[in-house]
Amino acid sequence: MARSDALVVAHRAIPFANNPTIPPERGAREDAEHQAMASGATRAEGAGTRATPEEPDRFRTCFERDLDRIKHSKPFRRLAGKCQVFIAPDNDHLRNRLTHAIEVAQVAVSIARPLGLNVALTEAAALGHDCGHGPAGHASEDALSPFVPGGYHHAVYGADVVLEHLNLCHETADAIRNHSWNRPAPETPEGEVVAWADRIAYVCHDFEDAVSARIVGEHELPPSVTDIVGSNRRAQLHKFITSMVDASSSAGAIGLDQTTAAALASFRAFNYDRIYLRPEAQDQAAVVISLLQQLTEWLIHHPAHIGDGSIDTTNGDKVTALAVRYVSGMTDRFALNLAVEHLGWASDALPRSA
Repeated sequence: MARSDALVVAHRAIPFANNPTIPPERGAREDAEHQAMASGATRAEGAGTRATPEEPDRFRTCFERDLDRIKHSKPFRRLAGKCQVFIAPDNDHLRNRLTHAIEVAQVAVSIARPLGLNVALTEAAALGHDCGHGPAGHASEDALSPFVPGGYHHAVYGADVVLEHLNLCHETADAIRNHSWNRPAPETPEGEVVAWADRIAYVCHDFEDAVSARIVGEHELPPSVTDIVGSNRRAQLHKFITSMVDASSSAGAIGLDQTTAAALASFRAFNYDRIYLRPEAQDQAAVVISLLQQLTEWLIHHPAHIGDGSIDTTNGDKVTALAVRYVSGMTDRFALNLAVEHLGWASDALPRSA
């Protein structure tokens, strides 16, 4: 550290000229942000609309606070231990849920910023959108659904259970809850951007990972995809993002032009046929579902092993809910290790991807 008059600096004093017309306080920043936004974009105001009212932050907008809370949360950090497509792969360069969320945020922000939407809200929802996923990807939804009234949906569970303690703004929780295309439409254009960004990101990067895992060849994509968006991830993301910005800007609503949307649909169909629903993947999913259901049932009957063992209820419904909450938060490795420890699974019988 060095000292410059009354100021302590890390290296040397590097002067900068702060814009005196925009003080750093939140209120002034909100005003400047609102003026630069498109009509219909979601405005940050004060502490935001939250289930539990709070005092506003001095510097950060309400959506910037949501973004920070998600980044620092345990559910977000645990995404690093949850697979995107491939469980416990030999190839350590394949995506996990955390890197997927980061890529979704990059795509979403790249769309939201030029459209004049709320970037902080967009990024917060994108980073938080998969925090409701259990271990082993979508198979955990099938595994946990029998234990949850109405079934287990990672988007709903993430917004209403996993991230509930963060007291997120209504708009952030809504975008997370409704990012999946089988859910109702989000209330904000930022939420709709995240829904598109999720699909764009996973279609492109799941194919790239499948090529890396030697499940498909990089030249196997059909012309209905490559003729429109190209044959590599960089070209594909660029085309999808620029097309979304152009189409949405022209139409005044969030969406893609018909040609590029058809390419995205064809790309997704290829991935489902050749990657997600290939026989080996379905066989593995069946093993995962059985393992997670057995583990959940075991915890329901042995509630002292849920979390830190401090459960103080014998109510069956509450114990079941706590068991589901515990299993849903597990990383892949933790769940597999518990199957060995508590269920007697053999290590060589555990699910494992290529």
